Amino acid sequence: MASKTIILVTGGNSGIGYETVALLSKESADYHVLMGSRSVEKGQKALEDMKSAHGDSLKGTISVVQIDVSDEKSILALKDHIETQFGKLDVLINNAGIIVYQQMSLLEQLRKTFETNVFGTMLLSETLEPLLQKSSKPYLIYVSSGQGSITQKLLPDYEAAKLRADPYRMSKAALNMLSATHRRHWSEWGCRVLAFDPGFCVSNLTGAKGREMRKSLGARDPSQPAATLVDVVGGGKDAFFEKSGMLDVDGALVPW
Repeated sequence: MASKTIILVTGGNSGIGYETVALLSKESADYHVLMGSRSVEKGQKALEDMKSAHGDSLKGTISVVQIDVSDEKSILALKDHIETQFGKLDVLINNAGIIVYQQMSLLEQLRKTFETNVFGTMLLSETLEPLLQKSSKPYLIYVSSGQGSITQKLLPDYEAAKLRADPYRMSKAALNMLSATHRRHWSEWGCRVLAFDPGFCVSNLTGAKGREMRKSLGARDPSQPAATLVDVVGGGKDAFFEKSGMLDVDGALVPW
């Protein structure tokens, strides 16, 4: 196992995360993918479904790990697990994120959204940094969103800019700064850091009704952004790490 590329995908039991885990496993027998899930039971169910759906096409190995990025104890326990079992981490894909639509005060929405999308995500990255430093070619990938682009928000003819979801937008803008900060400093020890905009796609962020609504509006299947993430892990987008902005699903640059 030590010779394998160890990849952690948070939020790996559904949506973009699930598809990324599956495609990574199909890509190479040299990959061992850690499917991060807040619930081990849901993670195990997702893995069983994946094996049933894809069968022998899954060449790599997959294991489920518990991770709730809003829980510091969960983060520390995962770090200990990875260090004990593998001794290193080659790729961290920070995919876990939330958007809050429940009836709650604006302050509660902000706190809940930032706790997962920014605070917990930063803590996870910082906690796992020593394990990434042990990799010969480490990658840190933040699944962000064009909704966090300040430039696009101010474009008068950009239709998506009319959508509010302000706490979510703000959290993704903060995540972009986190990505830029880590790229600036972690590149000094060889880590390739990237912010990724998956675009408008079917996901579990907004529940079952949200998935159907997104489909009716022409949202992409989550396997499409997952394929781009697999390409990044394989080195296919290494030239992009010198650019300023987010990588989108089609390989284009999205401004901060």
